[in-house]
Amino acid sequence: MRGTRVVIVGGGPVGLAAAVFAHHAGLHPVLIEAGSPDGDKACGEGLMPGVSPLLDELGIDPEGHELLGVSYSQANSRVDHRFVQAPGRGVRRTELVDALRARLDQCGIERTRARVTAVDHGPHGVRLSIAEGPDRHADYVLACDGLHSTIAAQLGLVRPPARTSRRYGLRQHFQRAPWSSMIEVHYAGDTELYITPVSDDTVGVAVLGPKGLSLEGAIAQVPSVAGHLEGAEPASSLRGAGPFPHRVKKARVGNVLLVGDAAGYVDAITGEGLRVGFAQAKEAVAAVSAGSPQSYPRRWRAVTREFRLLTRGLVLLARSPLRRRIVPLARTFPGLFGAVVNRLAR
Repeated sequence: MRGTRVVIVGGGPVGLAAAVFAHHAGLHPVLIEAGSPDGDKACGEGLMPGVSPLLDELGIDPEGHELLGVSYSQANSRVDHRFVQAPGRGVRRTELVDALRARLDQCGIERTRARVTAVDHGPHGVRLSIAEGPDRHADYVLACDGLHSTIAAQLGLVRPPARTSRRYGLRQHFQRAPWSSMIEVHYAGDTELYITPVSDDTVGVAVLGPKGLSLEGAIAQVPSVAGHLEGAEPASSLRGAGPFPHRVKKARVGNVLLVGDAAGYVDAITGEGLRVGFAQAKEAVAAVSAGSPQSYPRRWRAVTREFRLLTRGLVLLARSPLRRRIVPLARTFPGLFGAVVNRLAR
């Protein structure tokens, strides 16, 4: 194979996007995936408006439901903010993965199901040991294998958990026509409940909070949501994610670049995961295309800095004594609230 060989480890949306971006850049990508065949996992599934240009670049248009803005509710207080420039889109993760896989097939990009058991990197490339298969050799490896990245662990890059209390997530879909075109965020006890319309007859319901949280319990704490979902049949199995955060020592070792959640993850509270993940994939491919993997950590910091700062701030606020005042404060200072939402929506 002539040209720069890039192996992408991880078949989620970020890994699939990285493969397409690499193909567009004239590289020779190969994707190795070991996750669930349907590509599903617990996530909010709300694509912020800033993802739309990236979907255009990738050449995909997954089906979903228009998202006009974000609505925050707490007790008897509510504040809404509509996206300024363009709507977002609620898209089931399986729909997004299917659209990206189809795009890889259109581009003739090799996809293989295998499990990487070891990584050996040196000045002349990277060797991946594959369970029950021959080794893979590449000029570069993009590790897009998620929150519990085996590549990051094998390279000794995972930092020990922080002493702060860790957070988890649950998600399930219900057969129910959306009652709103807004992403709804409800502060319920010590959890946050997220409602995202993903089609004309399905809503996704996710909850973030401490270990031992219950989706059913969180729904019961929000009477308006409980009323809308009364009698609705589940449209998917209950899935979990976490714990958050996931920290790594650095985003690059030699010619191995960590991309997306594998490179570190703060929390799902902002819903920006895919926008930031796709942006990282673009920067990783740009660094590889330039033959400058050492530039990736700088590029990574540039596209994730604002996300990391805002997310940490929001998580600290949600854990502080001010938690019960979040929505009333947003109503009192609508300009500040709108500015934060707009920054997250970019």
